[in-house]
Amino acid sequence: MNILEIIDKKRLNKRLEYQEIEYAVMNYVNGQIPDYQMSSLLMAIVLNGMTDEEVFDLTDIMIRSGDTIDLSAITGQVVDKHSTGGIGDKTTLILAPLVAACGVKVAKMSGRGLGHTGGTIDKLESIEGFKVEMSFEDFIKQVNDVGVAVVSQMGYLVPADKKIYALRDITGTVASIPLIASSIMSKKIASGADSIVLDVKVGNGALVNNIEDARKLANLMIKIGKEYDRKVICVITDMDRPLGRAIGNSLEVMESINTLRGKGPDDVNELVITLGAYMVALGLQMDYKEAKKLVITKLKNREGLKKFFEFVKAQHGNIDTLNLSQNVISLKSKETGFLKRIDALGLGNIVKDIGGGRKLKDDKIDHQVGILLLKQIGDYVLKDEEIAKVYINDIDLEINRLLNCFEITSEVGEIPSLIKEVIE
Repeated sequence: MNILEIIDKKRLNKRLEYQEIEYAVMNYVNGQIPDYQMSSLLMAIVLNGMTDEEVFDLTDIMIRSGDTIDLSAITGQVVDKHSTGGIGDKTTLILAPLVAACGVKVAKMSGRGLGHTGGTIDKLESIEGFKVEMSFEDFIKQVNDVGVAVVSQMGYLVPADKKIYALRDITGTVASIPLIASSIMSKKIASGADSIVLDVKVGNGALVNNIEDARKLANLMIKIGKEYDRKVICVITDMDRPLGRAIGNSLEVMESINTLRGKGPDDVNELVITLGAYMVALGLQMDYKEAKKLVITKLKNREGLKKFFEFVKAQHGNIDTLNLSQNVISLKSKETGFLKRIDALGLGNIVKDIGGGRKLKDDKIDHQVGILLLKQIGDYVLKDEEIAKVYINDIDLEINRLLNCFEITSEVGEIPSLIKEVIE
């Protein structure tokens, strides 16, 4: 058995056996297979896909590549949440403390940015001093004491995914349903949560662009969950537009705090309440409608905000130091009319290019840069009215590239619904 035969077999769209996938994955983790050969195999998977059985095998191999976490020392049900990635998607920052304030334990391991999509860990690192790594014992203790902890992948947890994830990010092999499903579910299962709520993004700014692929991804992840006796709920949500108004690490932390203060954008509120209600319903084993009432109550009385500050302090973060670049570009409309479209992917790529994301595996993130939207789809805009602010450091940016992300027309366009479907 050798890697060239395995690459060729997948190139010819033949099913890989468990042993072949294991050989490729584990020898890559051990350094016996170089990046360029693993990239070739990943591209063959992107082009030809995988059977469900291959995905189950890949997920199992990635789980077995490292340790698994036993969360039995945490009192109560542990519910995890994960998003497949989008532009302006800061829901974990809001949901983790909000759900914890409802009495559900949140022991969460999050990732960094992937492709044009932001990562929760990168956002949390905008907060000076915030520790995204801790010992397993401290992790368990914080979840029991505070109700919530959010860290990066811990110790030797799913090292195969960690290494492949970083490679996919810089080799154009991100958008693959089998690779997305196995990556997400290997981490969720190895992380030990009892139940999982998945926010499956669909649209221009997501990793999957149409509703059919979103359904395939959701159903595939639910099937994987069943293989490991995990209850999984998938909420398919719109990503043809950015979520909220803030795109960029520090900006999104600020918007998360505003949302917990009751001053968040309508779409962020809607999504947080929906996802939070499913998490609470699973965690407290209660009716969805009652769970939704509880989430809204904790949002309105600011107990979620109080829990956010408590959790940030527990992980040594100093929220008072959060700041943005002082160099600001004001983007003004060239015409009068209704804002019909915002190119989520275009804006996500701009934020990545000005330093808010990575082009190479070892790139440093600039937490101070980003885009703040002052207008949203459906708004009436006057010529020369400010529609966005761009916070930028030492990088040239063509204004026309920004303007091309906004389409203004004489008639009000249809505003897409945020919540597309819920699959259980």
